Order: sequence, then C-alpha cells, then structure tokens
Amino acid sequence: MSVKDDVIAIARAAKEASIGVARLDTAVKNRALQKMAEGLLKNAAFLKEENAKDLASGEKKGLAKAMLERLALTDKVLASMADGLKEVMALPDPVGEVTKMWKRPNGLMVGKMRIPIGVIGIIFESRPNVTADAAGLRLKSGNAVILRGGSEAINSNNAIAKILNQACVEAGVPEKAVQVIPTTDRDAILEMLKLEEFIDLIIPRGGEGLIRFVVENSKIPVIKHYKGVCHVFVDESADMDMAVDISFNAKVQRPGVCNSMETLLVNQNIAASFLPAVYEKYKAAGVELRGCERTRQILKDIKAAVEEDWSAEYLDLILAVKVVDDMDGAIAHINKYGSLHTESIVTKDYSNSQRFLREVNSSTVVVNASTRFSDGHQLGLGAEIGISTTKIHAFGPMGLEELTTQKFIIYGDGQIRQ
Repeated sequence: MSVKDDVIAIARAAKEASIGVARLDTAVKNRALQKMAEGLLKNAAFLKEENAKDLASGEKKGLAKAMLERLALTDKVLASMADGLKEVMALPDPVGEVTKMWKRPNGLMVGKMRIPIGVIGIIFESRPNVTADAAGLRLKSGNAVILRGGSEAINSNNAIAKILNQACVEAGVPEKAVQVIPTTDRDAILEMLKLEEFIDLIIPRGGEGLIRFVVENSKIPVIKHYKGVCHVFVDESADMDMAVDISFNAKVQRPGVCNSMETLLVNQNIAASFLPAVYEKYKAAGVELRGCERTRQILKDIKAAVEEDWSAEYLDLILAVKVVDDMDGAIAHINKYGSLHTESIVTKDYSNSQRFLREVNSSTVVVNASTRFSDGHQLGLGAEIGISTTKIHAFGPMGLEELTTQKFIIYGDGQIRQ
C-alpha cells in the first residue's frame, strides 16, 4: 500500500472507532486508564530500551540538548506519564454533561450538552510523553486519536502506543481508538491533513516551523501555538525576594519548554536594586542576559539587546531584559511582542494585579507565581493535549473540556412552530 492508502485506512478506522468510544461509560474509560498507567510502569525497561535507540540516533544527528531532553524517557518521565493518566481517571467525565438549561415562553426546555469532537489528529515532535497524554485525554473525552510523531521519536512512540493499545483492548475500548502513523515520511502528514471527512481536528505540537507547515497545508481546523514568548513583569511594589525567586525559576528551571520566561520586564523605580540581585543568580546558573540601554546602565557587562530579542523564543539559557517606565510600558511591550502564551506579574499592589489580569491579552496570566505553571498537569487538568494560543475553540492549556464541543438539546411536550 502507498503512504496515502495507509493514512486513509488509519483515518477511516479511527472514524469508525470514534462511534464506539463516544458511547463508552465512565467505568470502562477509567478501567482502561488504570491499565494504561500500570502498563507504562510494568514495561519501563522495554520503553527505555526503545527510547535509547531514538536518543542514540538523535545524538548522531546532532539534535540540540533541549530536543534530546524532551525526547528522553527517564523513570521520572514515565512515572509522570502514569500519574497523568491516573489524574485524568480521577477527573469528572465531561461527556454528557448538561452545562445549561433554560425554559422558553412556549414551554420548551433548551439546554447544552458536552459531546466528543470525534477524531483528533495530533502531529508532534520529539516528546514521546505526548503519546500517553493524548491517549488518556482523548479516551476520557470520548474521542479517537491519530498520532503522528517525529522521526526522532519513532521507536518510543510505537512502543508506547503498543502498550496503551493493549491496555485499552483489555478494558473493552475499540482497538483502533488510538493509532500511530508508523512511517516517518512527511508525505503522511500532507495526506493526513487532507482527510476532513474522517478527521475533525488537528493539533500540532512542536517548533514554529512544524506548526506553520500544518496550518498552511490543512483542510481540517487547526488549534495551534507558534511559540512561547513569555514575560515576567516585576512591579515597583514587588517583594524583592519573591521577585528574584520567580524570575529565576521561570527562566532556569527548564529553559527548553514553551512556558519558560524569555523576557524579563522591570519597573524603573526598582531596577537599580532588583537587577543586581537577580543577575548574581543568573550568572551562577550560566544565563546570558541581553539588555536594553537602561538595563546595561545597571548591568554594564551584559550584551545589548537588539529588536529581534524582544520577540525571540530562545528555549535556552538566554534572557532578554528591559526596564520599563510603568505598568503601561509593561503591558504595551507584552501585547506588542508576546505570543499570547503566558505572562506573570510580581506585585503587592492588588489594583495593579487586577489590571494586569484584565489587560494582558494572553491565554494564561499569572499573579505572583512562575510562568512554568502554565501546564495542564500543574493546573489540575490531569494532563494536556497542548497549549492553544488560538482563541477559537480553546485558549490556553487544553484538558478534557477543551476536547469536547457542545450540542443543543431540547425537551418538548408536543410544541409545533407557528
């Protein structure tokens, strides 16, 4: 069979399976999720063995350190994947939930009910944990899923999918509800993106190049985020110790992910005291700072920032730093250069915090905490299918509710329209 025929066969099987998955009761879903979590841990040695092939291949190809970090299936990562599945299991089942109900003058009762989207295609790079997250969330939300991972994780993805599929079948879930496109041929993506009769939604996860490629070629609706240019704004009323800790964590804790801070904004009234304090910690951690002119008057030995730095997603130990006049300057900078991902303010001024929440136009806005909390697992969603910076149909980390849509339901007692 050709690549086209293979992809069509997978998509057609997913569409058929989605009908059965949508009808599953909560007990069956939860039993499957439990078996999936147990399967990952029981087969840890096999998964790490397959993952080692991908890591070796990645090193040979010269993949960046951040990419290799995302690719690795350590015991900690496997435990986190299993925990994520168990957290999804513990969450309320959204399918069938009636979210609204109202009565019309003619006596009709009108409501809205959550239903699965149908078949979701996930196209992703480098992070095999996405396979488990996607499988768990799509199951609890009543969807079928087609996964197309990058060539750098082909062995890991196939191994994870094999274990998860076995667990699902044992629990009574339709066999083709989770499928991985087995080829690394990029033509498979192009064929997948044409199949609007079988696939209802595409979610790409990866670098900006991949996401733009998907958006430009898809006939199917796409939920996307191109990059994570996240900011922390240190207000003049901020607690200095808190501001240092948050600014350090947001950049250094895991710099190669989309919710790490890329630009630090500091109110001019506290810059002279705050910047030297945080700089010592950054310097010890190996962070390269690139500052505006006012920043470099305080930190004289750092590099000068250029225009491109304000919109850069470094995914590395590099940080742009800008001193701003006030809240207006911070918000204007974020709304101009941000990517609608995650922004944080450190402040003791309640009115400033509320204004920041209202006026910053991003999918996640944080007060007095690190941008690193913009994550489905951290926010209590169990896991996430991705972070959307597309305001339709979801915005921010996507959990169970974001993988459903709503239909109208109507109760009558014989009404006819006049």
